[in-house]
Amino acid sequence: MSLRNAVLAALLDGAASGYDLAKAFDASVANFWMCTPQQLYRELDRMESDGLITARTVEQERRPNKRLFSLTPSGLEALAQFTAAEHKPTAIRDELLVAVLAADTNVEAVKASLRERKQWAEAKIARYERLRLRMLDGRTEEEFLVGAERVGPYLTLLRGLSFERDNVRWCARCLTVLERRGARLDAPT
Repeated sequence: MSLRNAVLAALLDGAASGYDLAKAFDASVANFWMCTPQQLYRELDRMESDGLITARTVEQERRPNKRLFSLTPSGLEALAQFTAAEHKPTAIRDELLVAVLAADTNVEAVKASLRERKQWAEAKIARYERLRLRMLDGRTEEEFLVGAERVGPYLTLLRGLSFERDNVRWCARCLTVLERRGARLDAPT
């Protein structure tokens, strides 16, 4: 998947500035696609050149003018083609997994990394839960899923929540195993 498709999907909610898109990526899309603001702005320029989006300048008082980006018919078609394509599962590429694989070489450092990852995942869960409640806006999940104009953002948020909850469980399990092994190895004989 390319950043281009993630941007096209984010623009389904309507026109947005680069700043708005960066915030949206940080709040919701980041659970499955990461990018820096610089990457985002470069991609927006390419997409405009390719005719997938249009930009219009909005003049503002007391602030610099901003550009609002919108999907073009070509952009909608490109997104429809992407959604119709075969989507292969991704492979996990995670440096922490390599460190855990070699945990016996520096157990304390690996435990510190696991604690840090667990805290990071817990913070993301809290942020995603706040976003989920804002999306539901007082409705039950079932009411939202049946009546919402778009459910894709909610469904991807659920995947992000599941992923981070699994990270917390896995980190806790690894820490328990490493602590028990350390206690066994440190016990007097």
